[in-house]
Amino acid sequence: MDREQDSLGGRVMRYARVGRAVGGVAARAATGRITGKPLESTVNAKELRDALGGLKGPLMKVAQILSTVPDLLPEEYTRELVHLQTNAPSMGWPFVRRRMAGELGPDWQACFDKFDHTAAAAASLGQVHGARHMDGRTLACKLQYPDMASAVEADLKQLKLAFAIYRRYDRAIDPSEIHHELRDRLREELDYDREARHMRLYGYMLAHEDGVHVPEPVESLCTNRLLTMTWLDGDPMLSFAERPLEERNILAMNMFRAWYRPFYGYGVIHGDPHLGNYSVRPDLTINLLDYGCIRVFPPTFVGAVIDLYRALRDEDMELAVHAYETWGFADLTNEIIEVLNHWARFLYGPLMQDRTQRIQEDGIVVYGANVAVKVHSELRRIGGVTPPREFVLMDRAAIGLGSVFTHLQAEINWHQQFHDLIKGFDEQKLADRQKSTLRQYDLDT
Repeated sequence: MDREQDSLGGRVMRYARVGRAVGGVAARAATGRITGKPLESTVNAKELRDALGGLKGPLMKVAQILSTVPDLLPEEYTRELVHLQTNAPSMGWPFVRRRMAGELGPDWQACFDKFDHTAAAAASLGQVHGARHMDGRTLACKLQYPDMASAVEADLKQLKLAFAIYRRYDRAIDPSEIHHELRDRLREELDYDREARHMRLYGYMLAHEDGVHVPEPVESLCTNRLLTMTWLDGDPMLSFAERPLEERNILAMNMFRAWYRPFYGYGVIHGDPHLGNYSVRPDLTINLLDYGCIRVFPPTFVGAVIDLYRALRDEDMELAVHAYETWGFADLTNEIIEVLNHWARFLYGPLMQDRTQRIQEDGIVVYGANVAVKVHSELRRIGGVTPPREFVLMDRAAIGLGSVFTHLQAEINWHQQFHDLIKGFDEQKLADRQKSTLRQYDLDT
């Protein structure tokens, strides 16, 4: 049996670690609500951020995702949790040496001409080391932390409890389907063999996009918990925020096509657009680095995304309702539809007008912040809504990319970019293309 499969002992240990990390914050929050004492939410949020970052693993990944779902968490918590998108402290060389021996055998160092002892990057589920192949290629070795399967299952139970507590005092959004989506995506992210297949899939889907580069997995040096790929050099996106407008526009268009060419062409989206998952080359092309959080959508869902655009453009509410129902929203009333339309008009707004413009023109640094507050308030007033699970990563991608475009202050004709991607869209052709392509890379729909 795999020594790192989910185990009761591993989950019990994780419960204890999570409890120690967040228990004090939760206790103070509960006491504040009972006694009526003002809650120092900013301090608590910082402590929670530090606790989750120290724990690594799924809770840190969940925090990254939830921080970009508009107004799902209090503003102070969201502001602090976005810091988890930067690197966490890495594990030391003795840990790495043992882990690599466990994956490639005791003579693993003979597989490399060089292997860096210090991690180049460390994140929620694993860390990356630079290396050099015996054939001279520069490599990136992504090594999963130990006992992550137990951590995922324990953290998912803790997250479900946290959602239930939050739901008691704020019924604007029912997060039950969000939990189901996070559960499935986190379990998939543990499988580095699947991520390697995602990587090859993206190499195929973006083969003709000159502005995007995808690493290649080195199969002989990969396992379920070790992903070895070609190294792609680049600098952080935000280091280009002060470049001339023309250069910032090129970066924005490359990002837009990296995310949405696969979506409209194959029904596939990268659900994790945080800053650590891509970098920029000197020629302004981008490297797309991480493929753990990939979502495949039914062709009907993709068609409904386009239907909603047309519904808002033509003020066709019947078509809008059809789109929402196709996505999975249920029990729609006129009030709920109008609130959903308010959010949709914000997201689709830059696509509506055939002109060059910024992604948002109100000067707000946080993308969608004002609209999210209004939407949340209205949902609370009318009794709440249950976002379908498919909506989570689609919304995360839109908000994450919008934040990048906002920081870059890019000025693009988003209408033309969008219409170029959906030109000739046919749902049945997408279904056929998706089925044959995913089969080619041994991926399910």
